[in-house]
Amino acid sequence: MLSDCSARKQAEAALQDSYEALHSILEITLDGFWHISALGRLLDVNPAYCQQSGYSRAELLGMPIGKLIAAERTLETTTYLASTLRLGHQQFESVHRRKDQSLWQVEVSSTYRDVAGGQYFMFLRDISKRKLVEEKLELAASVFSHSHEGIMITAADSTIINVNAAFTRITGYSREEALGQTPRLLNSGRQSKEFYATLWHSLEQKGHWYGEVWNRRKNGEIYVEMQTISAVRDTRGNVAQYVALFSDITEAKQHQNELEHIAHYDALTTLPNRVLLADRLHQAIVQTLRRGQLLEVVFLDLDGFKTINDKFGHEAGDQLLMALAAGMKQALRECDTLARIGGDEFVAVLVDLPDVASSMPMLERLLAAASQPVQVGELTLQVSASMGVTFCPQEDEADADTLLRQADQAMYQAKLAGKNRLHFFDIEEDRSVRGHHESIEHIRQALLANEFVLHYQPKVNLRTGAVIGAEALIRWQHPLRGLISPAEFLPVIEEHSLAIELGEWVINSALTQVEQWQAAGLNIPVSVNIGARQLQQHNFVERLLSILAVHPGVKPSCLELEVLETSALEDVTHVSKVIDACRKLGIMFALDDFGTGYSSLTYLKRLPVAMLKIDQSFVRDMLDDPDDLSILKGVVGLASAFHLQVIAEGVETVEHGAMLLQLGCELAQGYGIARPMPGQQLPNWATVWWRHSDWSNLPLLSQADLPMLFASVELRSWTKAIESYLKDERSTPPPLNHQPSHFDQWLKGDGLSRHGQQPSFAKIAALHQQMRSLIAELYGLCERQGNGKKPEALARLGELYELQDALLAQLPLLMADPGH
Repeated sequence: MLSDCSARKQAEAALQDSYEALHSILEITLDGFWHISALGRLLDVNPAYCQQSGYSRAELLGMPIGKLIAAERTLETTTYLASTLRLGHQQFESVHRRKDQSLWQVEVSSTYRDVAGGQYFMFLRDISKRKLVEEKLELAASVFSHSHEGIMITAADSTIINVNAAFTRITGYSREEALGQTPRLLNSGRQSKEFYATLWHSLEQKGHWYGEVWNRRKNGEIYVEMQTISAVRDTRGNVAQYVALFSDITEAKQHQNELEHIAHYDALTTLPNRVLLADRLHQAIVQTLRRGQLLEVVFLDLDGFKTINDKFGHEAGDQLLMALAAGMKQALRECDTLARIGGDEFVAVLVDLPDVASSMPMLERLLAAASQPVQVGELTLQVSASMGVTFCPQEDEADADTLLRQADQAMYQAKLAGKNRLHFFDIEEDRSVRGHHESIEHIRQALLANEFVLHYQPKVNLRTGAVIGAEALIRWQHPLRGLISPAEFLPVIEEHSLAIELGEWVINSALTQVEQWQAAGLNIPVSVNIGARQLQQHNFVERLLSILAVHPGVKPSCLELEVLETSALEDVTHVSKVIDACRKLGIMFALDDFGTGYSSLTYLKRLPVAMLKIDQSFVRDMLDDPDDLSILKGVVGLASAFHLQVIAEGVETVEHGAMLLQLGCELAQGYGIARPMPGQQLPNWATVWWRHSDWSNLPLLSQADLPMLFASVELRSWTKAIESYLKDERSTPPPLNHQPSHFDQWLKGDGLSRHGQQPSFAKIAALHQQMRSLIAELYGLCERQGNGKKPEALARLGELYELQDALLAQLPLLMADPGH
C-alpha cells in the first residue's frame, strides 16, 4: 500500500512538473487553453483565452464551462467530453459565448488524464475567420453552380479552366468539351478584329469589359449574349484569371428589332416612316457637305388617291399604295431612300449626285412608277403624282426641315400647274414668298399694343360634373378686323423668335387669370399650348421659372403645358428632359392631338407626360365611324396601360359624352360643353353648367353594353355607306348577306342572351329586319335601273333613315329597362 501511494505521488508530482513546464508555453501561445476538473469547472486558463473570451483570469477560474458555451451547443460539448473520457482524446468544433454575449466559433482539441479525480485539458482555436471564408467559398460555389447566367473562367492565357451548368445550357458544350479550349470555340465570325482589339484594350486598361457578343452554339446556331468580362489579379497585380458572365439575349434582341422596325417603318408599305426619314436625311446632308456632292429631296403626293379611296374603299386604297410604293422603290437606286410620311405622301432622298441633270432619269422613272395602273381584284386602278424637288447644298444653309418644306412647296406648285408632273423649288421665289416680315412686324406691334387676348375653354369630368381645368386659347383682337383666329397668325411666326415671346406672354397672362380666379373662389389649373420652337429652347425651364416667380401666389401645379405630338418627336431626348424637369417642379405635360402624329410606343414610353389629349378628328366621327371608335378605345386602353390620364377634345353632343364614358374616358372638352370664353365669365359658368344642362343626366352604362354601342355605330356607318352607293359616290354596294355584321352578331348573340325577354329588344329585331328588307328592295331597284343615278332608290332613302332612327331610339330604352 505504501509503495502504491508513493508511486501515485511521484506521478502527480511529475504531472505537476510537466504542467508547470507547459504553463510557460501556454502563456505565449495564440490558442486558448482550458484546464477543467471532472465536474466541468475551470481550474486554469491561459492569457490567450482571456483575450478571446473577454473575461479576466480571476473571473474564469472556478466558472462552469457551460456558461462559456452557446446554449444550443452545450449538450454536444458534454457528449464530446464523454467521448474524450472514453478515448482519452477528442477534436471537435463548437460555438462559445464571450463576456459581451457575442458568439465565436472554436476548434477544440481535448485530452483527459485520470489524475486527481480526473481532469481535462483543452486547446481552443478561434476559427471564426476561417468559417467565414468557408461560407463565402460555399456561397460562391453555389452561385457558380446554380446561376442562370453562363460563367466561364479562363487562365491568363485564355485557356478555359472552368464553366458552369448554365454555360452548357446556353452554348451546348459540356464542361469536358470546353475545358482546355479557348473562347474562340464560340466564335461566330460576326465580330471584326477591331471589335476584339477594343475588348482586350478595355480589359488591359480598366480590368473589365461589358457589351454584346454574337457567338455560335455547338449546333451551329448563332446567338447574341450580353457579356461581362473581368480580370482577376493576384497579390502582385498580375492577371491570374478572366471571369466571363453572360446571358442569352437572342429573343430580347429579336423583340427589340421588331419594335425598332415598328417605330421606324410604315406598317402598310414597309417603307421608312417620318422618324427614320428625318434621321436618314440628316445623315445624307452631312455626307453631302463632306463629299462636295449634290443631294435631292423629292416630295411626292398622289393625284386622285382620295377619290379612289372614297369610291372603292380603304382596302382597295391600301392595295394601291403598297403596289405603287414597291414600284417607286424599284425606280430608285439602292443608296436612295423612299419614305411614306402620310396617307398618300412620299419623300425620296437621292444622294451622291454629281449634278442636277444626272437625277432627271430617276425623277422620270419615279413619276412613271407612280402612274402605273394597278390591278386590285377585278378593278384596274390608276393615279398620277405631283412631285416637288429641291437641292442641297444651297447658298444659304438648309437643314432637313427646310428641305422638306421647300420640296413640299414645289410639289404644291406642280399640282397647281396641272398635276402629273414635277416642279423644281425656286429659292429666289421662295425668298420673296417667305419675305413676310411685314406680317411678322404687324404681329410684333400687336403684342406691344396688347391686342392679344386669351379665351378659356373648360375641361370637365363628365361623370361628376367637376370642372377640372381650362385651356388658354389665344385670339387677336384686331382694331379693324375684329377677333382673329390663331390659325391666321400663329403659322406666320412658327419659325420665328417672336413665337417664343408670344408663348411666354400667354403663360404670363394665363397665370394672371389664375390669380383672378382664385380671388373669385375658383381654384382650377390652366393649360397652355407650347409651340415647338419655344419647347426646343435650351433654357426653357429657366425662363418658365422666371415667369412663375412673378406670380408667387400661384402654385406651379396650377399650370399645365400641352405639346403637340409632332413637336415632341422633333427632339425626343431634349423634350423628355424638359418634361421631367417641369414634372419635378409640379408642372404636368399633356400630349396634344394624340393619334395624328407618328409616334410609336417607344417614344410614348420615353416622354414622361401625364395626360393624352385625343384629337377631335377621332371624337367628332366616333358615333358614325367604327374605325374612329376603335381608335378611341385603343387610345383609352393605351393611356390606362401607361398610367396616364386621357381627355377627349371636340366633344360636341351629349351622345358623344355618353359614348366616351362607356369607353372609360371621363374627361372632356368641346363646343358641346362650352365654347372658349373670356376668363371673367368662367367662374359663373362653372357654378351653373352642370345643374342647368343635359350633361348631368348622362346614362350610367355598364361595360357589358359596349358591344351594343359598337354595333349601333356600325349600323350608322352601314346606312351612310348605302347612301354613298345610291349617290354613286362608291361603285360597290355595302354587303347585305355576305357576312354577319357586328349588329347581326350582337342581335343573335349577346343582345339575345341579355335582353331577349325585353319588349324593346323585340322591336329592335323587327326594325332591323325591316331595314334589311328595304335595303334589298333598294338594291333591286338599282340593278333594274343600271348605272344611272338610281332616282327611285334615292327617293326612298328617307325611309331607311327613319327605320334606323327608330331602331336607335330603342337602345336607351333597352338599357333603361329594369330587367337590364
